[in-house]
Amino acid sequence: MDMYLGIDPGCSGAVVLIGAGGEYVDHMAMPTIKVGTKSRVNGAALAAWIRQHSVSHAWLEQVGAMPGQGTASMFTFGHAAGVAEGILQGLNIPYTLVTPQAWKKSAGLIGSDKDAARSRAIQLYPELRALDAKAKGQAIADALLIARHGCGVK
Repeated sequence: MDMYLGIDPGCSGAVVLIGAGGEYVDHMAMPTIKVGTKSRVNGAALAAWIRQHSVSHAWLEQVGAMPGQGTASMFTFGHAAGVAEGILQGLNIPYTLVTPQAWKKSAGLIGSDKDAARSRAIQLYPELRALDAKAKGQAIADALLIARHGCGVK
């Protein structure tokens, strides 16, 4: 069975694995470690989790600076996205960068508030209790919708 990975990068992000028909397979909150006072993505833990699955293709949210975001937080966010992309390359997993606008458009979320992605994911996966948690559920929802966008499931 083909399996697809959606990645919401960042230290508070998530990775979600779905089947070709959009069926939920597994997820993991982005693993982190402390480096001094900062959190960083734990690349070894992320790679180990991905290696457990036979991933056919991955979709990684293409990140950029956001207005009003400080330089330290932009660096941390960019670093996390770079770790995720490097792991995909190192594991020889084909991947595609997808803009937030593209995956949100395919999920019907353009012009919606931040929590709309979680609400949509709950509609699509009502049995997935991890979506109930406000912040962690948001990251899982984003990663789910990124993966669905990538494999063309509506």
